[in-house]
Amino acid sequence: MVTRVRTVAFQGIEAQPVDVQVMIAPGKMGMHIVGLPDKAVAESRERVQAALHASGLSMPVKKVTVNLAPADLPKEGSHYDLPIAVGLMAGLGAMPADALQNYVVLGELSLDGTITHVAGVLPAAIAANRQEKGLICPASCGPEAAWAGADIDILAPRSLIQLANHFRGTQVLSRPEPVMQANATGLPDLADIRGQESARRALEVAAAGGHNLLMMGPPGSGKSMLAQRLPSILPPLLPRELLDVSMIASIAGELMGGKLTDRRPFRAPHHSASMAAMVGGGIRARPGEVSLAHRGVLFLDEFPEFTPQVLDSLRQPLETGECMIARANHRISYPAQIQLVAAMNPCRCGMAGEPGHQCARGPRCRQDYQARISGPLLDRIDIRIDVPSVSATDLIRPHSSESSASVAERVARARAIQKRRYEELGFPAITTNSQCSVALIEQVAQPDSPGVSLLQQASEQMRFSARAYHRVLKVARTLADLEGQETVGRIHLAEAISYRMAGDASMQAA
Repeated sequence: MVTRVRTVAFQGIEAQPVDVQVMIAPGKMGMHIVGLPDKAVAESRERVQAALHASGLSMPVKKVTVNLAPADLPKEGSHYDLPIAVGLMAGLGAMPADALQNYVVLGELSLDGTITHVAGVLPAAIAANRQEKGLICPASCGPEAAWAGADIDILAPRSLIQLANHFRGTQVLSRPEPVMQANATGLPDLADIRGQESARRALEVAAAGGHNLLMMGPPGSGKSMLAQRLPSILPPLLPRELLDVSMIASIAGELMGGKLTDRRPFRAPHHSASMAAMVGGGIRARPGEVSLAHRGVLFLDEFPEFTPQVLDSLRQPLETGECMIARANHRISYPAQIQLVAAMNPCRCGMAGEPGHQCARGPRCRQDYQARISGPLLDRIDIRIDVPSVSATDLIRPHSSESSASVAERVARARAIQKRRYEELGFPAITTNSQCSVALIEQVAQPDSPGVSLLQQASEQMRFSARAYHRVLKVARTLADLEGQETVGRIHLAEAISYRMAGDASMQAA
């Protein structure tokens, strides 16, 4: 007799159905797991046997064969423990086999029979709901699974004994409730920034339109402080965005206690990060920092210190909004709609261009350092600003900077305008100007006559690429939205062009 239990295998953030087939037959005592299992799945044999023994059951004195179908799909992870165990319990008569047909099962077993946390419960719950099945998962993952829908039947036992008692009718497991994390308090505030009015303005514009931002300046000028305060002015995640972000965090095992949060991700990897750590991949393909920053901010401090190969690997995600990981035996796509914020010094010694300073290596110091950033990557950055040193006067005089709360209100109003505009045009998936296609931004950001003249003149003199031209339009459209203007005027285009001139002038000087 073959007992069947349904579980899942993860490909990207999608959960693919897997049929766990357990057969108890005459033969030499032992358990054999087939179906392309990895090391973690193969070790399930020992965990399942110990958990059954702790729960009062013993392995049958027969041959047990476990097949994970389809057999050509690689199986990775420890979440196969529970489906193998319940399939074996059903084969022994300790659990009704017909009841298990209505559930997707996943969970890791401890040696004492308790069921512990696993990654990917939210995508598994969504897949189960799509198949009109229930879900059996660890108790610690129950609140996470409950977000998949109000109608899905969810069982979140703490141990194998609890699950067996539930099916026998001696104990009733209540459905877990979805839980949100408490809103983060004490975020760094823009009021802490002294001076740097131009940089504060650029940060507000970047937040309002989701634009990529590059800050260049000497050490101690406040670049990292500005970037760390960006989350305090960003609006919370929309419900659809919340689900997308949480599915990636679930696959990566970063949902604490199964609680979701509407706070936009802010990822700041060290400059020693490898390409696999940045865009995803590895032996067991996992989402990288770019995907973990989906719908949020990826902050790269000391921008040129990242290896050129890692930096250039960002070009495709910045353009398409997804990371495509291709290997010989599989192909995985992770969403990566990010806002890139980068900070860098003008040269290796950090003081190029500062009054009274001269680099020991001369112009080569700046040239070699900034050459680590490729032109195609720089072309994808909408706003580039210089962040000069803060003067002693700014530090000494009374502190009266605008707070993050005031800036966040303006950012929220601008984003509401953008969301409403694109919904009316039939593009509900687009929420910020930075996500617009070429045709769409030309439609919604048509400049007035003086603006057209200015844009044409600037494009010819600065030799804008087609990408740069349209990114200037996107920034100008955001500037108009911040002022509540329907038409993109000359003043908006002038400011948008100035944000590209700052970076271009610095690079040309190099």
